[in-house]
Amino acid sequence: MQVAFYDTAEDSVFDFAVIIAKKDGKWLLCRHKERTTWEFPGGHREKGERIEDAARRELFEETGAKDYTLQPICAYSCMKQGGDASFGMLYYADVKELGALPAFEIRETRLFDEFPDRKDFWTYSDIQPFLLRKVRELDIK
Repeated sequence: MQVAFYDTAEDSVFDFAVIIAKKDGKWLLCRHKERTTWEFPGGHREKGERIEDAARRELFEETGAKDYTLQPICAYSCMKQGGDASFGMLYYADVKELGALPAFEIRETRLFDEFPDRKDFWTYSDIQPFLLRKVRELDIK
């Protein structure tokens, strides 16, 4: 899998949004009902939805976030060898308040100080560490 980053891109190219979020200085991750691995909140945009609106919807649906600031970080693409690229928009959220977890596809959320250095921790281990590194490079507090 190849991951590339871009400063800007047209809203129409994005397939999905990913939100790297912190609450009280800890990383906020979620676990899907059908998986044992962890992931950042995010998902595919719905038809006619702006990518920022998709990010806000996904953050709420997958964490219950009620009060937060959302900051765009960058556009990125993922491409499997010999395949077409898909484009996502990476955001950072500083979550002030979590509400109840909506009854969608997420089983649980958890706050982490750090992450284990194991590929089997991440749902999307070929992508998520690159996205996290990009946010950490910006040294967002």
